[in-house]
Amino acid sequence: MADKRDYYEVLGVSRDASEDEIKKAYRKLAKKYHPDVSKEKDAEEKFKEVNEAYEVLSDPQKKQTYDQFGFAGMDGANMGSGFEGFTGAGFDDFGDIFSSFFGGMGTDPFGRRTSSSNGPRRGNDRLMRMDIDFMDACFGKSASFDLNVEETCAHCGGTGADSPSDIQTCSTCGGSGRILRQQRTGFGVFQTQSACPDCNGTGKRIRKVCPDCNGRGYIRSNRTINVDIPAGINSGQRVRVPGKGERGVNGGPNGDLYIEIEVRPHEKFEREGKNILLEIPISAVDATLGTTVDVPTIHGEVTMKIPAGTQEGTILRLKEKGVEDLRGGKPGDQLCSVHIQIDKKLSARERELYQQLQELQKQNTKDNIWTKFKKQFN
Repeated sequence: MADKRDYYEVLGVSRDASEDEIKKAYRKLAKKYHPDVSKEKDAEEKFKEVNEAYEVLSDPQKKQTYDQFGFAGMDGANMGSGFEGFTGAGFDDFGDIFSSFFGGMGTDPFGRRTSSSNGPRRGNDRLMRMDIDFMDACFGKSASFDLNVEETCAHCGGTGADSPSDIQTCSTCGGSGRILRQQRTGFGVFQTQSACPDCNGTGKRIRKVCPDCNGRGYIRSNRTINVDIPAGINSGQRVRVPGKGERGVNGGPNGDLYIEIEVRPHEKFEREGKNILLEIPISAVDATLGTTVDVPTIHGEVTMKIPAGTQEGTILRLKEKGVEDLRGGKPGDQLCSVHIQIDKKLSARERELYQQLQELQKQNTKDNIWTKFKKQFN
């Protein structure tokens, strides 16, 4: 054991290193010294050394024994070199390392697949943004716009061939779309796979290509897209248009198009969820005596009663005069905030009447506003 290096030194970590730090160091060194990647002369020996160090330090029980007794405590442990002592425990991400060596394809030392299928894959989704008016968001609308899309060729149905008889199984890969290769190393046989170079992973050879799409299987075209904007939609919400996203791979379906809505503000109305907010002005006389007014709403004018003695900032509710519910529930309400306006310009008659009212308030000193205010300080 005297010729062995300290396991912490091998991985380049301190003795109080965390589990994540040990794993990170191991992954880095395993990639660096893997014999199929590294060009260093002693890569194989260093790779074995790194694996042995990690096998101990990644196992809490072995690590505790090693910390206490050093290499002497490892004599009875199940220690291997290279891959011979691997059980797979504690190496959940080991396949990821081999995936990076072989381009994400093949099998790792534990026989686990590290490749992805060359079969059909759905295309990516697309995102667009659309500005709409406030009222259109409240009541919905139909909109249309031009969009460049890649659609399955109608003539060949996406095969890229002029006719079904022009499609042949690739003789190189036997229709699998993949080429398997075996590589023998000092650690065993590694099996890797890659896309067939003759059919580009499709498994098919086309004798005569489609004249419409020139063998691509899809047609680029400009389409007018019609979309229904639902009533009650708000800024940040999206409308989905199926199949108008990016085209799929290997015959897979197109992704979807998502339209994100941005609602332009209204000059007077404000929106809070399903509710509409509106500030309404009334005179001091109407606030004192009460009245009825015709209030604008998004649905048209609605008659509303102003109770006598209404104060500044009072909220009056017009039920179900708000926005439609996207989920089909009850519409929102319109909330009217009262703003009492004081006239700055008075006619002679108005001034005369206000002066008479002021005299009456002075005579009734017991109950006027100023008297009640001053009593709070006594």
